[in-house]
Amino acid sequence: MLDVLVVGGGYVGLAVAVAVKQAAPHLAVEVIEAAPEDTWKKDPRASAIIAAATKMLEVFGIWDRIEPEAQPITRMIVTDSKTSDPVRPVFLTFDGAVEEGRPFAHMIPNVAMVGALRDACASAGIRIRHGVMATGFHNTGPSADLSLSDGSVVSARLVVACDGVRSKLRDMAGIKTVTWDYGQSGIVTTVEHERPHDGCAEEHFLPAGPFAILPLKGNRSSLVWTERTSDAERLVASDELVFEEELERRFGHKLGAIRATADRRAFPLGLTLAREFVAPRLALAGDAAHGIHPISGQGLNLGFKDVAALAETIVEADRLGLDIGDLNVLERYQTWRRFDTFRMGVTTDVLNRLFSNDVTPIRVLRDFGLGVVDRMPSLKSFFIREAAGTTNGGAPKLLAGEAI
Repeated sequence: MLDVLVVGGGYVGLAVAVAVKQAAPHLAVEVIEAAPEDTWKKDPRASAIIAAATKMLEVFGIWDRIEPEAQPITRMIVTDSKTSDPVRPVFLTFDGAVEEGRPFAHMIPNVAMVGALRDACASAGIRIRHGVMATGFHNTGPSADLSLSDGSVVSARLVVACDGVRSKLRDMAGIKTVTWDYGQSGIVTTVEHERPHDGCAEEHFLPAGPFAILPLKGNRSSLVWTERTSDAERLVASDELVFEEELERRFGHKLGAIRATADRRAFPLGLTLAREFVAPRLALAGDAAHGIHPISGQGLNLGFKDVAALAETIVEADRLGLDIGDLNVLERYQTWRRFDTFRMGVTTDVLNRLFSNDVTPIRVLRDFGLGVVDRMPSLKSFFIREAAGTTNGGAPKLLAGEAI
């Protein structure tokens, strides 16, 4: 019987496995992943990770491998305009450092991050089974039995669901969600440009939704482009000429000529919050527990916060001789994470509704607010430290760069 079975082999699932196994090597930990072997190598996307998450990766011993592929975000600017506006005034700027030599965030290719986490799993002796998915979940008292698509059954004292926003494990356990659709989709692609970005990230608030330009290594940037779903589907299906013309209208000419270099994909955007993060023998982490709007770039980082809190809960309970899958033990993790998750879900929801419109009185009010914040260095400093995950003294040890 396993001690911990992680369902989902993305960054959050792999990080849970590494965090637990490194702190408690005697625990038997395994990961199952529905996708075939090497599918992760074909992911062209990149993700923003905050300073606190890089500290956790340092504890794992893999940040030195990831850092050469990571682009520091040294500055961020926020504008609010219409697509047709010839000039986009900058209402808010943030400098990117939270500590000496540590920017508040980095952009990291998904391949680099997943590859490093997989190697950490291999070094720790964690088995990853590919091409199998959960088909049944049964809590038998001292353990949980997980039926798999290959006909096998695996028993574990604790199952961790990291199987995404449409988590089948969450549904099997009967955990309900609060869910609504924004009627928006996020177009994700990568562009090359003539001039260097100098590590500057930009968020343009446009009537249909935010248009984020996130710096990558070299003269490249990752885009998260929010549109109404019908428009996003039209743009993704359009030919290159139409797509790049629409892209240029939003991107502008400050970095010279631009060219999309990766496949464009559109993902529906909504808010999903699990009513419970735990059940007997089961814990939810990452998108299985919460799916939020990308307007703040905090989705993956919420997942890494889950990792740090859950791993610390499991390891400390084991050291005390407690049952790591007992609901009373898992309640600590839920208490630790649920309020922060709810707060971030509400914040991103309000921001999206506030900025994804062109109602003149609302626009005047929000631009006034952005201008006020820009003129208050102490408030800006608080916001950037909050975004970097460095303000909370009660944060899990891993996010402070400490081993569990």
